Amino acid sequence: MYKELTKEQLLAEKEKVQKTYDEYKAMGLKLDMSRGKPAPMQLDLTEDMLLHCLDGEYVSENGIDCRNYGVLDGIYEAKRLFMPMLGVGRYELIVGGNSSLCMMYDSIARAMLLGVLGGKKPWGKYEHVKFLCPSPGYDRHFAICESMGIEMITVPYKSDGPDMDMVEKLVAEDEEIKGIWCVPMYSNPSGITYSDEVVRRFANLSPKADDFRIFWDNAYCVHHLTDTPDTLLNILDECKKTGKEDMVYIFTSTSKISFPGGGLAVLAASEANINFIKNQMSYQTIGYDKLNQLRHARFFKDFEGIKEHMKLHRAIIAPKFKVVLYMLEKEIEPLQIGEWHKPSGGYFVAFNGLPGTAKRIVELCREAGVVLTGAGATFPYGKDPEDRNIRIAPTFPTVDELAKAMEIFCTAVKLASIEVLTK
Repeated sequence: MYKELTKEQLLAEKEKVQKTYDEYKAMGLKLDMSRGKPAPMQLDLTEDMLLHCLDGEYVSENGIDCRNYGVLDGIYEAKRLFMPMLGVGRYELIVGGNSSLCMMYDSIARAMLLGVLGGKKPWGKYEHVKFLCPSPGYDRHFAICESMGIEMITVPYKSDGPDMDMVEKLVAEDEEIKGIWCVPMYSNPSGITYSDEVVRRFANLSPKADDFRIFWDNAYCVHHLTDTPDTLLNILDECKKTGKEDMVYIFTSTSKISFPGGGLAVLAASEANINFIKNQMSYQTIGYDKLNQLRHARFFKDFEGIKEHMKLHRAIIAPKFKVVLYMLEKEIEPLQIGEWHKPSGGYFVAFNGLPGTAKRIVELCREAGVVLTGAGATFPYGKDPEDRNIRIAPTFPTVDELAKAMEIFCTAVKLASIEVLTK
């Protein structure tokens, strides 16, 4: 273990590691692991959706011409795909365009400009608006807040979800806290799934703000990597039990199921919330792309079809996660210079190096031709207080490319760790 070595021993080790690193650097590699993108092989799985799913038949099963205006909340065939996926009813969801991120952005923009159900005034009319941000988290969530001038408060993660003692205390005391970001299943990037207790504590929150909202981004609810997937309690059902069903917005999409550039996004909430939101949206659009909704409905047929389809995705990406975890266990674990959670699903592995090493690791990887998500990106304002968290995105490279990238990554971890330990 590096921490047990003397400074002289560490410096001798550094010479060997530096030589290995220089050899990788000389290869002139160009490998991109910066974002959680499906690989081309995954996109090929749904190619037939673009070729034969319509074939001149554009009318939905209840007689709607999907080429024309109308149906703001989405055709029923598309809703049927998502109702069992999220555990909601027909009138508790809106099927939108291709991006759940866009639906989240719009939801906050509407809240800022127009307010939410039960609120006294739009969020933007308050002197300050704050959001709780469990971290490490999804950088684009944080970017939405930052773009709208919403103050972000970092909440640490525990092994089963956010620190709920802190969440409960903060929302009960501060009326300016209007929401919290959550990726409750196979969280981005840590891969943690919220425990039943955490979900129930969310449903029992007593916010001081009457217009507080839980932004429940369930992006990875069907993205399993094992035969024993995690399970997640239904947040809307739990909120109904506490009489607080208006407190939660749920989001998901098929971005990593069909096409990131041409999938379907969904907003689910209480029926009262959905009706309120539809009224606000009616000034924005007459309806989303129903032809795309019809394509998806005909291709997948039902939720069972989606689950079977995700087994094909798993066959492609599970070996890549095995490469990442194997390399970390082989090269890093014996040296005790890093920690990570072994996810049962999702798109990422979150690596925590020694404090003060993340930026250096990312820099060393970049110089050797491996592009990673920027260090600090998984925290509000891009500031990791300990400079140790790095998001590894294994899905896009081939297995061979990933193996080489992880060799370089582990070498960079060793080099950065030695530099910190010998200061």
